[in-house]
Amino acid sequence: MTGEIREIAERIKELREIAGVTVESLAEQLGIDAGTYREYESGACDIPVSVLYEIAGRFSVELTEILTGEKPRLHTYSLVRRGSGVEIQRSHHYDYQSLAPNFVHKRMEPMLVTVEPKPGDSSRETNSHPGQEFDYVISGSLAVTIDDHELILSEGDALYFDSNHPHSMRALNDRPAQFLAIIL
Repeated sequence: MTGEIREIAERIKELREIAGVTVESLAEQLGIDAGTYREYESGACDIPVSVLYEIAGRFSVELTEILTGEKPRLHTYSLVRRGSGVEIQRSHHYDYQSLAPNFVHKRMEPMLVTVEPKPGDSSRETNSHPGQEFDYVISGSLAVTIDDHELILSEGDALYFDSNHPHSMRALNDRPAQFLAIIL
């Protein structure tokens, strides 16, 4: 695993230990098994953004703090120029770019997400996280599955949904898809 993943793993372990929470207790709160959570803390595997988002909420810290080790400092506005958001590669097929990493007490988490095509494979990893999510497709096409419903989104389409429900996305037509995701 990359150094970035190890650093994030160390940060979530430190947060848990400072709070005096056991691995078993936190894993149960996150809805995952303790063995999987231990792998996350060891840095042995990639940690889904949805899990990081829930950990941030559980310990009342900004997601940016977990991702970068720095506290957000901006109170009035946060400007991110094209291509300069905090990049987060969470899996081989998803790249995230945080679009407001330094704003304090965000009520939403805006991200630019690029989904790479996965040729010959229609399987998807599902995620769920507390709250709601808004996605606006900027380029390409996506197959979005929420529970058992598959929706096809193209450039200019928007989707708003309850993100507590298991959901997944995959790029279509052997081309990357890019969308603006706003997590509330």
